[in-house]
Amino acid sequence: MGSSGDVHPFIGVSKALQARGHEVFMITSGYFEPLAERAGIPFRAVGTREDFERVQADPDLWHPSKAFNTLVEKALNHSYGPIIEHARELNKPGETVMLAGTLAFGTRNARELLNIPLATVHLAPAIILSSYRMPLLHGAPMPQWAPRFMKAFQWWVGNKVADKAVLPELNRFRHALGLPPVKNVIRDWWHSPDRVIGLFPEWFGPPQPDWPPQTRLTGFPMWDEKGMHETPADVEAFLKAGDPPVVFTPGSAMAHGHEFFEEAVKAIQLSGRRGLLITRFRETVPARLPDTVMHASYIPFSEVLPRAAALVYHGGVGTCAQALRAGIPHLVYHMAHDQLDNLSRVRDLGVGDGLAPKQFKAKRIAKLLSQLLDSPETKRRATEVSKRFDTEAWMQQTCDLVEATTKVPE
Repeated sequence: MGSSGDVHPFIGVSKALQARGHEVFMITSGYFEPLAERAGIPFRAVGTREDFERVQADPDLWHPSKAFNTLVEKALNHSYGPIIEHARELNKPGETVMLAGTLAFGTRNARELLNIPLATVHLAPAIILSSYRMPLLHGAPMPQWAPRFMKAFQWWVGNKVADKAVLPELNRFRHALGLPPVKNVIRDWWHSPDRVIGLFPEWFGPPQPDWPPQTRLTGFPMWDEKGMHETPADVEAFLKAGDPPVVFTPGSAMAHGHEFFEEAVKAIQLSGRRGLLITRFRETVPARLPDTVMHASYIPFSEVLPRAAALVYHGGVGTCAQALRAGIPHLVYHMAHDQLDNLSRVRDLGVGDGLAPKQFKAKRIAKLLSQLLDSPETKRRATEVSKRFDTEAWMQQTCDLVEATTKVPE
């Protein structure tokens, strides 16, 4: 359930499991069927490409307080039936394991109904709530230094909000299957009792004492279509023609990035640097660009970021991981979802800073970029963090956990 940044990690894990001899099927939006086919992964669709694009076009998807309800209403509520249908088709009793993203709630229904072991996969630490090192989320104003009982109260309120959004349709569907109602989404439903896998390293999201005990962390998957695309000749020429550019991207699903790119171009001109704007939505980029700025529809970040000076982006955890591995400074334009918390961890690592949408103006962008790019300490820390990556070992650890997942009696 999600955008390219949510699907890419599962393709990476799928490829690694196939390499171990396992039969793997991917179940997600029909939008990603061509990508799964190119990657050699058998596919089952939840909804159509048109359904995905309709959700993607909704500006509330990026609103700090409306994003979750939008996902539930427009995507999640429509996924329960197809997930059960595909699980029934593909299940080989005693041999099948499900690996599911945070919002693939329908897999919990399949776990109960069909007795299939389930590993919940969280791509970012923000998804695992804690009253110790607390995730920083939009609409959750409690400061990090607040007493734990106040943090716990905040999550209690958040649970009630999630229940109101999710439970009516979820429990209607479960009733039709003869399953008991869910009473608390985050407490009872967020994490599979069989296994929870965090696809991020401990130095990015340190485990907290109140995390589910079945949680294990591995590391970032890093799969990003490398080798499936050729860098366009004009982009390659641009990269070779001068100093490393600052890369700007508001996220693969952001269809409303007009202001982001307008301010980006102005900031590039103010700073005297070069810029590369990456988005599939060409209509969101200014029609006329200066010679120091270029647009590209898509380039795998693993190919372009090592050749960049810095990355200005939305704070998605997959993009964040690519910039961490590239060893470059981050400037995070945080809007919703896990983005603010990912920014907090970028700040903790000393490799970047961020701006809210209302702060995202050319002068502030240019000033902050200069501070980051001119800082020897930021450069030193970014280089040090990039050396912590052990992607192959992380992926093997993830596969080990999937293979060891068994259903826990409840």
